[in-house]
Amino acid sequence: MPTQEAKAHRVGEFARLRNTSPEIAEAIFEVAKYDEKLAEKIWEEGNDEVLVLAFEKTDKDSLFWGEQTIDRQNV
Repeated sequence: MPTQEAKAHRVGEFARLRNTSPEIAEAIFEVAKYDEKLAEKIWEEGNDEVLVLAFEKTDKDSLFWGEQTIDRQNV
């Protein structure tokens, strides 16, 4: 079982490599239960549950998912 530090590093690296907000990356991994293959699939296909979780983690009005900007008002 990975440590919290290892999980945080994986999530941070995932976000950086995909130009995705850390909040979205963290939510993706939570929904995927830290399964990297499932996380990749969710990142590629999108997931409304991820967006709700991501905005619960921040007070920012917009987050980015790859090249797409997601506004809080649209979630």
